[in-house]
Amino acid sequence: MATHLNSCASSSTTFTPSSFKNETHLSNRFVILPRRPHSFSWVSQIRLRIRARKHFQLKSSNGHPLNAVSLQDGTAGSPLPKKHVEPQGKEGSLPFSESTLSITIVGASGDLAKKKIFPALFALYYEDCLPENFMVFGYARTKMTDDELRNMISRTLTCRIDKRENCEDKMDRFLERCFYHSGQYNSEEHFAELNIKLKEKEAGKLSNRLFYLSVPPNIFVDAVRCASLRASSANGWTRVIVEKPFGRDSESSGELTRCLKQYLTEDQIFRIDHYLGKELVENLSVLRFSNLVFEPLWSRNYIRNVQLIFSEDFGTEGRGGYFDNYGIIRDIMQNHLLQILALFAMETPVSLDAEDIRNEKVKVLRSMKPLQLEDVVVGQYKGHSKGGKSYPAYTDDPTVPKHSLTATFAAAALFIDNARWDGVPFLMKAGKALHTKRAEIRVQFRHVPGNLYKRNFGTDLDEATNELVLRVQPDEAIYLKINNKVPGLGMRLDRSDLNLLYRARYLREIPDAYERLLLDAIEGERRLFIRSDELVAAWKLFTPLLNELEEKKIVPELYPYGSRGPVGAHYLAAKHKVRWGDLSGEDS
Repeated sequence: MATHLNSCASSSTTFTPSSFKNETHLSNRFVILPRRPHSFSWVSQIRLRIRARKHFQLKSSNGHPLNAVSLQDGTAGSPLPKKHVEPQGKEGSLPFSESTLSITIVGASGDLAKKKIFPALFALYYEDCLPENFMVFGYARTKMTDDELRNMISRTLTCRIDKRENCEDKMDRFLERCFYHSGQYNSEEHFAELNIKLKEKEAGKLSNRLFYLSVPPNIFVDAVRCASLRASSANGWTRVIVEKPFGRDSESSGELTRCLKQYLTEDQIFRIDHYLGKELVENLSVLRFSNLVFEPLWSRNYIRNVQLIFSEDFGTEGRGGYFDNYGIIRDIMQNHLLQILALFAMETPVSLDAEDIRNEKVKVLRSMKPLQLEDVVVGQYKGHSKGGKSYPAYTDDPTVPKHSLTATFAAAALFIDNARWDGVPFLMKAGKALHTKRAEIRVQFRHVPGNLYKRNFGTDLDEATNELVLRVQPDEAIYLKINNKVPGLGMRLDRSDLNLLYRARYLREIPDAYERLLLDAIEGERRLFIRSDELVAAWKLFTPLLNELEEKKIVPELYPYGSRGPVGAHYLAAKHKVRWGDLSGEDS
């Protein structure tokens, strides 16, 4: 049964002009641009401290070095504000060296907070990427003391980047900055109590506040309402990170956006898709726009098809209740894979500024044809025994209805109606309980016209085509498949890889995607976050299909747990004269 979002009208308090939106507008009087030549001394000191580090250095995702914290409350790269703050304000004003950053994780007792958010914040602290005056508050319904919170999150903290000296000391100092407040998500009174604690820790300094909503979507609006009315910053910026899913369809997504915007401006909402923070996805635009060898080939003239593949080698693992309400199309394809597709296919943006890049992504989404049922295959994994071990079916999960028609696998063919990509199939495939865990982008190029060596490949000309593969996970890599002569007296051709394996080329560990995205949210860099019109365009593509699947009660094709997925996916690819690139023996 569908989980419905809270209606805006259900809020117990009528929205007034003195909430989040107006309070954060006050911060415009305090806005500075962090890269102005006349930056104030506290910014310069933080920069010098970061630059002095000899090891790992994170930069903003637009390529610029990061301040430890930005007071900019607008889009990065926006025009100069009309007012600038002087180093010494009028009588009674606060000097900017006395600013704080408060990060509140709403839903702090949940798995996402424990396994991802707290460890990412500690990694940023360990690498000196957080400001001097920062604190972290956990907020959830669970009754817990500060010490109990610290004990809970200490189990997941590791010093895993570059250097490991002083790990215990750093961990202790980080935990000292972590606090907890128990309360209901829809209680303004409890958020007012949180606000009192925040003010005590901020001690009269300029306060910048970041709220991370690590809660189910039906709680988003209540939590934002309470935080906006009772716990927003009165003199700095306030930002809110929202986790997917952003609705179930066009209608619910639009309602969620409308409700959030009663309390927030668009610039305050950071819709997070952690796949956009992954290193290989970040590198996609670098690979294309900074290498002359690729950009001229990036079109229908040379590319035969593009494949976006996501597979997991495990099932719902106790998350069946949540998953059954959304399914693999909503959970993976409509957000993770579609966002990667938009980044891959977009035209060259005017600049690396967030709005320029997001404008180009929206153009791609608006140029796409809505998905048709005949271009989609859905599947569901069934029980299977292998090697003396039994694997459960999806419907064996006690939290899943016995006759559920929810898809755990989907394959789809999408098309972009523009001059660059006309006629090129973009194939998506996502599934659970498959034979391997992987996420990758595969670009298959066209056959060489009049290939002199076609006799050496026999009738299978697909073996002669070049293929570019960006493996997002695991074992991040970029490799290009080329044709090569095998050494010897005869003329025997071989398919070889030009391979950039990250773990061999770059010895340090790759930062987690949440580290990048949290740092960008603190900095106010929005390039890797989803804008509301992107959501509208994305749901417009998938909502008609999802409605048709549910109205017609389409029965998913069963496939064994641990297999390569339903046979129908192969027929779909063949229909568009494509062979799935991940099914060759060398990529198994």
